[in-house]
This record gives sequence, C-alpha cells and structure tokens, in this order.
Amino acid sequence: MDSRLLRQLPGVTDEAQSGRAQYLRRSLPELQRLERLIRKGEPALRWRVLAEVEDGPYSLPVYALELGSSHPAAPVLLLCGGIHGIERIGTQLLLAHLANLIHRLRWDTSLQQLLAGVRIVCCPLLNPVGMARGWRSNGNGVDLMRNAPVEADTPSHGLLAGHRLGRWLPWYRGESDRPMQEEAQSLCCLVREQIVRAPFSLALDCHSGFGMRDRVWFPYAGQARLLENAAELHALVQLFERSHPHHPYIFEPQYHQYCTHGDLWDYLYQQHRQHGGQPFLPLTLELGSWLWVKKNLRQLTSYTGLFNPLVPHRHQRTLRRHHLLLDFLLRALAAWDHWLPQGRQWHQHQRRAERRWAPKEAPE
Repeated sequence: MDSRLLRQLPGVTDEAQSGRAQYLRRSLPELQRLERLIRKGEPALRWRVLAEVEDGPYSLPVYALELGSSHPAAPVLLLCGGIHGIERIGTQLLLAHLANLIHRLRWDTSLQQLLAGVRIVCCPLLNPVGMARGWRSNGNGVDLMRNAPVEADTPSHGLLAGHRLGRWLPWYRGESDRPMQEEAQSLCCLVREQIVRAPFSLALDCHSGFGMRDRVWFPYAGQARLLENAAELHALVQLFERSHPHHPYIFEPQYHQYCTHGDLWDYLYQQHRQHGGQPFLPLTLELGSWLWVKKNLRQLTSYTGLFNPLVPHRHQRTLRRHHLLLDFLLRALAAWDHWLPQGRQWHQHQRRAERRWAPKEAPE
C-alpha cells in the first residue's frame, strides 16, 4: 500500500510511515519507485493491490497496474517481473518502461490512440519479500516458478527441475498437499481475469541469470513438445525478426534448455486452453547475466551480481536495450488481426514452427 493508504488506516502513526519509508529506501527501492509511478500516472494509470505479504513488521503489497482500455474484450499485454526476488533487473526494466509510457501519454497522441484499443496489465514486483531479502524464493522459501500444480514429463536432473526436500535448498516447490503461494495465486487470478474475454493476449515475464545471450522462452517448460499455438507464435517471431533483423534475442521453447516442474506459465497456458480461450502467447525474457559476469569478474563475489548488472553504464544499457521488444509487443498486440495467421497461412507457420522448434527426439 502507498503512503496515502497508510494515512487512511486507523492507528498508523507518522513514525510508522517514516519507518516504512526508511525500510523501502534500504531494502526495496523498487517498491518505493513503483508507488511514486502510481502517483504520477493517475488517473490514466489504474491500480489495485492483489495481495499483501508480511516481512517482519511491514506488510508489502503486490500491485497490479493497468493502462489503456478498460473494456473486458480488449486485447491484453501482460507484463510481469520480480517473481524471483534476486533478479531485480526484471522489475527495474518494467518500471523504466512504465515511466516511459506515463510520461509519453501526456503528449504522444499516437500512443494515446493505440492504448484506447488495448490494455497493458503490469505486475512488476510479484515477490516483494524475496526482493527485500535478496532471495530467489518468496518469504516462505518457495520458488514461485516451481509452485504451480504441473508435473514435468521429463524433468532435468538434480534440484533444478524443482523438489520438495525442504525450503533450505533452492528451487523448492512447496508442500505437495498445499495450495499455491499467495503471490502465485494472485498472479494466476489476475491473468485469468484479464484474458478470459480478450480476442488475443500476450504476456512477457522478465527474468535474468541464464547464459550469455538474451533469450525469449515460451511453453513448454515441463514437456518436450510444441505449444498448441505454435503457428501464431511463429508468425509473431517472424514479424519481429523481419522488422528488427539485428535483434539480440534467441527465441526458443524453454525445454530446449531444461525442463522443470511447476512452471506458472505452463499452468496458465494449459488452463486457458482447457477453457477454449482465444490465442494466448506467454513469453519469458531471460536476460543473459553471464555476459555481465564475464565483463566484470568482480560480480562473482556478490550473489546479486550473478543476476544483475552492477556497473552503472551496463545497468543503463540493459534498461535501454529491451525497450524495442516491449514496444514491438504493444504494437503487435494492437494490430493482432492484421498478422495472426488463418487458413493456409496458419498451416505454413505451423510447419515452419515444427522445423524450427520441435524436439529432435521423442521424450522417453
């Protein structure tokens, strides 16, 4: 909750507000900046609190923000970050993009017209306790990206695929007989609510920490097979590659690298498919943090440095670098009915997607 909400609550003193502000400056400046953006963006920026999670004496909100059309049947772009608390750069990237949109809306008539027909829904900081503590997991020690009730067909070896041994080890999925964590449930409810009537939906979830290349992953993470909307996805990727031929990304299903249990986007995609929904393409931007480590070996001495650029000019370059992708997704969403394949084109894109991304060997 922001400072205005705190003042409205009975029994909240100026001292408590001051203590929270100091806590945010020290441990969670991203949440402090997010609340400033909310104040700057109103009334064009709509917001609500999806959940509140406890961190010691403080209750930390999980915000959902909206820009653009409020019509339930408008196409939707979902942006998410901070699922893994240690990966602060994903949240920072989305906050920078939101700030750009908010400032442009004051004068950019083309952006105003574009947003009149689409909706951006953003949850930039899903795991505030994990980020405040510098953890991958949430405050309960659960990895939110291993927490959904989805079992991998061919999980990767070791703990990486997700396990139930205990919260003291990374990639802990949580107890098998318990519901999903509050943060994960909040995201799932938000996504279902937003896309249920949308004619077309895109999602981008921002992470970091794998390899020396920036990758855009898509389902499936737990099965070595193509997603059912492979043709639509291939059309989107082809559109991007032809529009921006010198882009830095590798587009691939996550199973090309490893398979995991409990992936939230696998779960949401399958749930949407089961209810016969319109095309929904969930993407994950995986920033290649090993490149930052290679260029600055001192980052190896810091756990934070394994997932985030610590040198100021690399941090600024990262925030600039991905604006192109975010802007493209918004414009592709607005023009979805001009490029989404149908009939013969759909079959052509399906064949090309199979040649490009299908597993080379059938899963055992």
